[in-house]
Amino acid sequence: MYELVTTYGVDDDMPHRLLVLNGPNLNLLGEREPAVYGTTTLAQIEAFVRDEATALGWTAEFLQTNHEGVLIDAIHAARETADGVILNPSALTHTSIAVRDAVGAIPVPVIEVHLTNVHRREPYRRISYVAETAAATISGAGPDSYLAALYLLDRRVRAAA
Repeated sequence: MYELVTTYGVDDDMPHRLLVLNGPNLNLLGEREPAVYGTTTLAQIEAFVRDEATALGWTAEFLQTNHEGVLIDAIHAARETADGVILNPSALTHTSIAVRDAVGAIPVPVIEVHLTNVHRREPYRRISYVAETAAATISGAGPDSYLAALYLLDRRVRAAA
């Protein structure tokens, strides 16, 4: 895990709101292809992201869905309910122009994350429609990809305030 030294955090007046969105099949983390995706479960990722977000002065909400439309609705809602979004679109990364367009339609910064290094995998996984509209993409750091995204969002949101 990362250690972040800051001069801010829970003492800030208003906590920032984080939304963490996970796409298809991520509910099976820890079980599905552990040699590729590891043994950490989505619940474990949510727990350590929530703890670190709280330490930084953020509230965190999580959604995992296997349905593209639900993911798009959540991205749209983030424009009213979140200051930053961490998005692991999973396989929709490589197939969904609709998810790409949803990310591009909101003013909230979205950090795209992937557990594996998609550039070292099958050629079709190297294509991300979402990357064109995301504020940044982090891949290949396993569960720590989510923490890296949180730290990046925290710095960007605070710098913009």
